[in-house]
Amino acid sequence: MWCKLCFLLLYFAALFVLSRLLEAAVWYETGFFAAQLVDPVALSLRRLRTILECRGLAHPGTRPLREGHARHLVRQSGDLMEGELYSALKEEEASESVSSTNFSGEMHFYELVEDTKDGIWLVQVIANDSRPLMGKVHWEQMVKKVSKFGVRTGTFNCSGDPRYCKRRGWIRSTLIMSVPQTRTSKGKVMLKEYGGHKIETEHIFKWIMAHTASRIKTIFKSEHLKEEWNKSDQYRVKIYLFAKLDQPPAFFSALSVKFTGRVEFIFVNVENWDNKSQMAEMGIYKMPSYILRTPEGIYQYGNNTGEFISLHAMDSFLRSLQPEVNDLFVLSLVLVNLMAWMDLFITQGATIKRFVVLISTLGTYNSLLIISWLPVLGFLQLPYLDSVYECSLKLFRYSNTTTLASWVRADWMFYSSHPALFLSTYLGHGLLIDYFEKKRRHHNSDEVNSNNLEWLSSLWDWYTSYLFHPIVSFQDFPFESDWDEDPNLFIEHLAFPALWLHPLIPTDYIKNLPVWRFKCLGGHSEEEMAEISQSESDSDCECKDVPSSSTKLSEDEHSTLQNPCEEALLHSAKICSCAKARSYRAMEDTEPDWSAWPTDTLHCTECVVCLENFENRCLLMGLPCGHVFHENCIVTWLVGGQHCCPVCRWASYKKKKPYVNPPVLSNHNPS
Repeated sequence: MWCKLCFLLLYFAALFVLSRLLEAAVWYETGFFAAQLVDPVALSLRRLRTILECRGLAHPGTRPLREGHARHLVRQSGDLMEGELYSALKEEEASESVSSTNFSGEMHFYELVEDTKDGIWLVQVIANDSRPLMGKVHWEQMVKKVSKFGVRTGTFNCSGDPRYCKRRGWIRSTLIMSVPQTRTSKGKVMLKEYGGHKIETEHIFKWIMAHTASRIKTIFKSEHLKEEWNKSDQYRVKIYLFAKLDQPPAFFSALSVKFTGRVEFIFVNVENWDNKSQMAEMGIYKMPSYILRTPEGIYQYGNNTGEFISLHAMDSFLRSLQPEVNDLFVLSLVLVNLMAWMDLFITQGATIKRFVVLISTLGTYNSLLIISWLPVLGFLQLPYLDSVYECSLKLFRYSNTTTLASWVRADWMFYSSHPALFLSTYLGHGLLIDYFEKKRRHHNSDEVNSNNLEWLSSLWDWYTSYLFHPIVSFQDFPFESDWDEDPNLFIEHLAFPALWLHPLIPTDYIKNLPVWRFKCLGGHSEEEMAEISQSESDSDCECKDVPSSSTKLSEDEHSTLQNPCEEALLHSAKICSCAKARSYRAMEDTEPDWSAWPTDTLHCTECVVCLENFENRCLLMGLPCGHVFHENCIVTWLVGGQHCCPVCRWASYKKKKPYVNPPVLSNHNPS
């Protein structure tokens, strides 16, 4: 998991560097930065109209909008940056693919419209045997226009649920708007019906924005501003718009609905103000200005990278300062799934293996995420943790008003508007991880080069083995058991032989087996043992110099040894047996130190695997049955797949009732 987290952080760092490189490339080609201001005079009427529509300042009228009036509206609503101009043109292209919801009945309408607490809905109701209020062309234009400000649209046909329309009083075709009824978060919603006679898109849009703007507190006098500025109420975060406009922009009004109960939106109309000294005392010297007031201080929006005068930019800014629990959950969900998808590239081997591991990781990570969020949601309901919640929000506000945070938000908006670039970079990063993992595991060619059939076969072997064998990895050896006989051995004898040809049992239990050194009582020191070995080597040489008459073979033996090499082997075997006999006689002179042995082991002096006697200070290992062997011999035996004792065939991973050795009788008689 930590490896995946490191890879994910490395990927985010690469995205950050890539954004800076793209900015440098754009500056090299055009000479402009995204945060560079744009003079409205240099823009065409079409681009000015696009900016005004994105900000929600296009006024309806009989006369067409002139360039001078358009430039004036742009200046009065806020500074224009290159990044905002690019985003507005990109959003205009994306609005062509916006769709509308068709409601099937009362429950569908209630679930999406009436149960949505912090949003705006515009629904066209079509009465029975009636034509819609807006035609298809005008309705599509309306959907494109309001979707820029987060307003969701839908169509309710009363022919699908006439009783609900009758109960609501929808006798004729009309337009319904859903907005929050109170200023508290997650409060009730109210439905407003359009009562105008003009069916044009601009008139209906003005009706929608007039209702949303009524939720914003408007200040016209400096005395009221001073009173509001010094007032402390339930809102910890307030955002002020100081501008010379008749009403706030549509995106500002839409955000006031979206952040109901979290952020208070205040519009200060300074069009008829003569005395600007009070605003200077507050630190406001420029018009228009978007001022964020928090308990920590005052922050002027629009001075850092990515802080555009648009809905999406200010929405991401306010979400980072005053997030909901749902925002944090969605963020953690995205990060966890990005980490889980790293397994597709980290896992080596067959393609099916990669996807099986990926599905398993996705299920595990998402389950753990949901389980870990449940107690968090429970703790947040406790009234005693309000101070902890306020401290967390204070930390969010401190960290997200820095320059680094503005860069991160700008990159987030850029990559979210270019999902193809985000996915391609993630795929490229994953392929690099896959390449380096193959290089790191080049010594294990069987794992890297295995095909799908081989991996499925190994998966079936693993499944069948664990279906009948105990999962030793989850058991701490030794453990107490009341069974005199191992029930798994009985099952093995009853099972089909094909399932037990290659049982796959984890070897974790080997590290828990007892290991100790073989010692002898009254044994020789290391110097004496060296002298003994030197004398034995000298005696071996003397044995080799024995006259040939003493080692002469009979005629029958010569007749059986047709190959002279066999005669040499027999002669060397006799010499080796001579040397071993001397070493055995040296060992017979000493007695093993049984006190160093575990109490549940059987006393012996020979390893039945290699058929060699135990030498002084050699490593021994005992099995649960009590038999003792050389450590290297028995480990090789167990790792090779023989998970049982070579002597009694007791399972090497099962505890047996301990064997109690008889008391050792002293060789010395009491005086």
